[in-house]
Amino acid sequence: MKEIWVNCSPWNKDIAISALESGADAILIPDGMKEKTKELGLIKTIAGDGDLKLGEEVTFLEIKDKGDERRALELAKYKTVILQMVNWKIIPLENLIAQTERIFVEVSSFEEAETALGVLEKGVDGIFLKTEEPLEVRKVVGMVKSSSIQLKLETAKIERVAILGSGDRVCIDTCTNMSIGEGMLIGNSSQAMFLVHCEGVENPYVSPRPFRVNAGPVHAYTMVPEGKTKYLSELGSGDRVLIVNYEGKTQVAVIGRIKIEKRPLILIEGKIKEKKISAILQNAETVRLVSPDGKPISVAWLKEGSEILSYSEEPGRHFGIKIKETITER
Repeated sequence: MKEIWVNCSPWNKDIAISALESGADAILIPDGMKEKTKELGLIKTIAGDGDLKLGEEVTFLEIKDKGDERRALELAKYKTVILQMVNWKIIPLENLIAQTERIFVEVSSFEEAETALGVLEKGVDGIFLKTEEPLEVRKVVGMVKSSSIQLKLETAKIERVAILGSGDRVCIDTCTNMSIGEGMLIGNSSQAMFLVHCEGVENPYVSPRPFRVNAGPVHAYTMVPEGKTKYLSELGSGDRVLIVNYEGKTQVAVIGRIKIEKRPLILIEGKIKEKKISAILQNAETVRLVSPDGKPISVAWLKEGSEILSYSEEPGRHFGIKIKETITER
């Protein structure tokens, strides 16, 4: 699980509150401020007298050359090293990530954090954010948390499959190749979605496109980072979506393009225990859902009683942001 630490030294109450409220894992504070920090809320502190001892358990290290890389590898054997990239920012990170754990990197923006998390696919173990902007804290913490969230998928039993007319269907072409058992969560409601498989399955008629999910009509919801949802019609090139595999593991993918075309549609309805779930998808053999063992199953082969992976949560969202509200969707 990736971690996000936030700099609050010199003391900055607004930054500390933003870190607390957005779910940061720890904050760096000046010595003597531990009790004052606890007055705001419970969060791990980094300081000479903090929960994590600065110097003893956590250290900063500027990376300027190969000698600094070697020093970082030695330090990482017994403490967490926060790298401060002076000249080159990517290649030294690649070298260190390939050889050790517990490497954090200091960043000052959302973009820098996102880059660090994607280095060598594995990414750094943690982000140390240094900014004076409370909103940037919330953005970066949300992104880091959503980049490594584990979703609890459940089995839904199909109750009804009905052929519909045509509609505007959305294909999401990402900049990431997906594997068997991976796709995106899609549903008619934001409170319950099916795991729709990527188009990475070999077949005799169409070349596989593992970067694509044939996601459904323009009205449907999908999951995006920071625990939010979006209508498929709202997505565009450069936006980020959440890829989910059959075990519930997630990763963030960048959209390369959105392709909308008129296609025949099919309605799929089921239940997760007693909760209703439905989705409208393209009526085509190459559109697949995912079985509990991670195998793709074509919508053409669905029948009453078929078991499909899904995700559900309590209802209530406002502009894609989860809220506590009484709401009914049909």
